[in-house]
Amino acid sequence: MSQTFKIAVLPGDGIGPEVIAEGLKVLRAVETLVSGASFELVEHAVGAGEYLRSGDPLPPATLEEIKSADAILLGAMGLPSVRWPNGVEMTPQIDLREFLDLYNGIRPIRLYHESHSPLRGYAADASGRAIDFVVVRENCEGLFAERRTPQTEGPDFRTDTLRITRRGATRICRAALELARSRRRHCTLVDKANVLPSMAFFRELFDEVAREFPDVHTDRVYVDAMALYLVQRPHTFDVLVTENMFGDILSDLGAGLIGGMGLAPSADLGDEFGVFQPSHGSAPTIAGKGIANPIATILSVAMMLEWLGHPATVRGATLINQAVQLVLWDPSHRTADLGGTMSTTQMGDLVCQSIG
Repeated sequence: MSQTFKIAVLPGDGIGPEVIAEGLKVLRAVETLVSGASFELVEHAVGAGEYLRSGDPLPPATLEEIKSADAILLGAMGLPSVRWPNGVEMTPQIDLREFLDLYNGIRPIRLYHESHSPLRGYAADASGRAIDFVVVRENCEGLFAERRTPQTEGPDFRTDTLRITRRGATRICRAALELARSRRRHCTLVDKANVLPSMAFFRELFDEVAREFPDVHTDRVYVDAMALYLVQRPHTFDVLVTENMFGDILSDLGAGLIGGMGLAPSADLGDEFGVFQPSHGSAPTIAGKGIANPIATILSVAMMLEWLGHPATVRGATLINQAVQLVLWDPSHRTADLGGTMSTTQMGDLVCQSIG
């Protein structure tokens, strides 16, 4: 049965509109090839640019409209030069996670060609040591949880609170273990339980939930050791689950292993809503130059289609993933971040031509 999906499109700031344009181009290419699903695209202005225009980077009316969509596709939000009075950047993408309870941050890390990686000796197919793991990041608490709550401070110090709750930890651990069950059945908790009581509590809850998944192999690694192991032996990991700040850092490290942020998609999922976006930021220094890598956005579109769960959208996700793999397997297909000369639109066109 054919179904129309309403997609809220949030191009945002910097290179966001450029990479979103390529993601939508690929989405329309899929729409023409796969019967059973169509897409109504509704664009909304959010981010630093919207703040400069209206005084609010995420207007309440816009948030309410976004809630009516089947899925949300986001480019990038924020600019280093646009900050709140306390000095921090505007991060409406984090506000979205909290307002919509998008606790489950999915950050796939996959090497498409060995030449993309700064590491040596990693093949990008099943015959070698492939880098293919997922960082599952708890999005709604941890060290980010009380960023907008007044904290103890004085003239010479500021504090931030790392918050771990039973509800937050158990649901993210369960989501990670379920994901591992659908992949290679290996889930690693990343924490700092040797020092921080909050992390010891996180580990206790992980162990409690892991007993529900006897078919999934589990282990536990301190975050500092994990930074070492991801450089030494990234191919040995499948699903990593961790606190908000640790996940923020490790997902960028992971992107560095496979060629950079231009190849790193993401999804922020809750029980009702899903936001899909490239892991990179707004990159204002290259905005308007037509050189941004759109692959992370295109792969985020594939994640969105898979999450929508309709047979036609799942088929579309498969087609996009296959096309990206085909395109990137040719080392001549590179944008500037990978040392090549292809433009943003050329890369998008190439993916579209490879679908089918």
